Amino acid sequence: MTDPTGRRAELEARNAAMRDQVDTLLAELKTKTAELRETQERVQAITASAVSKDGSVRASVDSTGAVTSLEFSANAFERTTPDKLARVATETILQAVAKSRTELNEVIAPAQRGGSVDLSELLPGVPSLTDLIPPPPAVPQPPSAQRRAPAPRPDDEDGDSFMDRSGW
Repeated sequence: MTDPTGRRAELEARNAAMRDQVDTLLAELKTKTAELRETQERVQAITASAVSKDGSVRASVDSTGAVTSLEFSANAFERTTPDKLARVATETILQAVAKSRTELNEVIAPAQRGGSVDLSELLPGVPSLTDLIPPPPAVPQPPSAQRRAPAPRPDDEDGDSFMDRSGW
């Protein structure tokens, strides 16, 4: 038979240890919540801009990549075709989005690191704090950085000319 006094002391010690663990967890949760609030404010304040190589287009975006400003130089419409200007504008916007996403990833990286104690470890079924923070968005690559297939020649519409010696 166990000693009731010893059993009581054991339960009180376990209870005190559990209280300490809960206090630590609550303090960490409070700190993490404040950090997440600060991170959210910093994310909302992110803006990025890019200027095309020729200076004809300037684009600005917010943290979500939404265009907030698109400006053309005074002579942008005189120096190029509409198709080329559209491509330059698209590339410039993508450059601004890439800058915005890179900064966003840097801002949210510390928040994505989990705490030393996680609720999901103590309480089954409770989501982990790290699961509540979305993964960083991909940084887009401008079309000029992607490999483009050569355009077919006008006299070779299907690309299978017997004169093409590249496969020999």
